[in-house]
Amino acid sequence: MASSSLHFLLIFLSFSSFYLLSESLTPSKPNRFVLPVQKDQKTNLYVANIYKRTPSLKVPFVVDLNGRLLWVTCEKSYISSTYRAPRCRSTQCARADSHYCHTCSAEARPGCHNNTCGVMSVNPVTGLTAMSELAQDVLSIQSTQGSNPGPMVRVPRFLFTCAPSLLRQKGLPGNVQGVAGLGHSPISLPSQLASHFGSAGFAPTFALCLAPKGVMFFGDSPYYMLPNVEITQPLSYTPLIISPQGEYYMEVRSIKINNKNVPINTTLLSLEKRGVGGTKLSTINPYTVLHHTIFNAVTQFFTKELSGIPQVKPVAPFGVCFNSKSFKRTRVGAGVPNIDLVLHDNHVVWRIFGANSMVEAAPGVSCLAFVDGGMKNNGASIVIGAYQMENNLIQFDVARSRLGFSSSLLFFKTSCNNFNFTAIP
Repeated sequence: MASSSLHFLLIFLSFSSFYLLSESLTPSKPNRFVLPVQKDQKTNLYVANIYKRTPSLKVPFVVDLNGRLLWVTCEKSYISSTYRAPRCRSTQCARADSHYCHTCSAEARPGCHNNTCGVMSVNPVTGLTAMSELAQDVLSIQSTQGSNPGPMVRVPRFLFTCAPSLLRQKGLPGNVQGVAGLGHSPISLPSQLASHFGSAGFAPTFALCLAPKGVMFFGDSPYYMLPNVEITQPLSYTPLIISPQGEYYMEVRSIKINNKNVPINTTLLSLEKRGVGGTKLSTINPYTVLHHTIFNAVTQFFTKELSGIPQVKPVAPFGVCFNSKSFKRTRVGAGVPNIDLVLHDNHVVWRIFGANSMVEAAPGVSCLAFVDGGMKNNGASIVIGAYQMENNLIQFDVARSRLGFSSSLLFFKTSCNNFNFTAIP
């Protein structure tokens, strides 16, 4: 009997050891994800291909940093066996802040059901809005392991809206099917990833690295670019401010050009509670937009510092342009005055080098890549556009309420074009 008990114990211990070893070899749940983005040359908007539906289909979306949700047009050719439309007054509707019961008189299809939730979707370029049906379906996203891409991971009940096709008829690239919002909202793309993968140690953090063939990271650093450059140490940090509309702002206290203060009305730099003033970041604005008085001060000061370079007739939408042949050609745009955004502390500065302040607007014509926003008294006084963010890694650390930003990656002999996507299927 004792021999039999000992034999059973040895078998149990052997099985337990094998089980523990198997558990240790099982890969942990991924907590970092990566999404390639491409610049549309016609509109200067950024487009991400996101895998959705069952069977999985690659769908192009415009990336909207401040968008509250992901919307897609469903009127034609939306085929998926996993599509569901949550019922009116369900928990999903409450999460999407929907208080409207959607009805549809046409034949039932994705985007057209009765007693479902109505949510407003918006075209961020034109400002056009339309009532849309809240829906859920599978979304798949690429995991990443250090500097290499990992396997695709599924989010089975990702919430989005089915919008009418009229929303994408103007302002967006012709091939896109919708807009992917990254704003601070319960059903934005980063928020849903954080909710779904939070138990796996996923940090509610994401980062943009914009370029003609750039990348978005979801999850905490480190982030890597070829040739094996870890983008962690170069980051500076400033408080991340979130407006009542869920948009991302930072505090700019002053502007310097060539280390000299630009005389501006600093009261415009404060963000009021109703979302007026301050400095917002945007992927929808191709170039930085300045309140008219700030624009005048910056352009006048800049041209004074470049008095030795001949000016030429401006090319719309820019106000100041120069003869390109008069500039030295370097990777970071040397020879052009640095523009410094002095942030919450005088020692924390977002420096804009020539590669991000000047744009070749026409053959032989280089323009200061800032746009006059007029004398508007609503909205942000400064909107940092996508061009000023290119080849800079910008980290939105919602958990710690901070915005991280690198200097131009061109100084580190890499760029935002250089993530290793070679293993992506």
